[in-house]
Amino acid sequence: MKIIESHAKINTFNQRRKFLQTAGLLPLAFIKPKNDLLLPKEKNDALTAAASKAKIKLSLNAWSYNVELFKYIQGKPGGMSLFDMLEECARLNFDAVDPTGYFFPGYPEAPPSKFINEFKRRAFGLGLDISGTGIRNDFATADKEKRKEGILLAKRWVEVAAEMGAPVLRVFAGAQPVGFSWDEAAGWMSEALAECTDHGKKYGVIIGVQNHGDMLKSADEVLTILKRVQSAWLGVIVDTGFFLTPDPYTDIKEVIPYAVNWQVKELLSDRKGGEIDMERLVALLKASSYRGYVPIETLPVPGKEEQYNALEKVPELLASFKKALGRS
Repeated sequence: MKIIESHAKINTFNQRRKFLQTAGLLPLAFIKPKNDLLLPKEKNDALTAAASKAKIKLSLNAWSYNVELFKYIQGKPGGMSLFDMLEECARLNFDAVDPTGYFFPGYPEAPPSKFINEFKRRAFGLGLDISGTGIRNDFATADKEKRKEGILLAKRWVEVAAEMGAPVLRVFAGAQPVGFSWDEAAGWMSEALAECTDHGKKYGVIIGVQNHGDMLKSADEVLTILKRVQSAWLGVIVDTGFFLTPDPYTDIKEVIPYAVNWQVKELLSDRKGGEIDMERLVALLKASSYRGYVPIETLPVPGKEEQYNALEKVPELLASFKKALGRS
């Protein structure tokens, strides 16, 4: 009986592996009727019932503490090191942390391996996963040399992410250049992303492109780029604060099937659209099959930067998210 069960498990594993390999080769144009991409239901048909249910792990995007982290880098009072940030995240009982590349020594160059290893060891000791990392780049610029620089930066940090144990590298699209159409800039961006995903595949790091109010303001724009690149190593960083459309929740719902990471913020629509309805967001998440990290990120309200205190705001946003999730 045990031998039969073992063979059954092997067959199930092989069938799933075959499905995933085949799915990765399917042209996106054959997958989703509305946006020529894969429907959530279809995508999960070959998965087990357990794996088709949402699983949310709480993470923090380090940008929430950008004021304190930059103070530390500049040697100013009131600074917070990356190691201090790990301590704070552990105190707040996060599952993971998303340390932005800007705060590592030597950025935009790769930090020393010794630093990376110490960071990994400390995170592990505190029970924290590393859910991703990110860079600042512009793949939509008309300047070909600047795009090349951005690609090299992304490749460099793909390797840093792999060394760090971060499964996702977060990148930006870039602002639409003056005098050029969206489609023209999207072509440059898609080429750059394709090159980055090829490199990411070599190191086991997924490239996550973030909607950030630049070239990517809507779900349709995000999905258009995914279709153009057509890589299993490209996904979406769902920034809840930067879908600049009449109903951001609709856009969020559309891109969840392609999410590889998040930035959940207090406010919608470039911080001008009012507070996020956390219950509504969590309902969308629970109704989806997203399984992974959901980093939160706090930001000051425009015009009230001096009143912003990350040490107060992070616990508040975390508590709001946990309440909507039904967690204490």
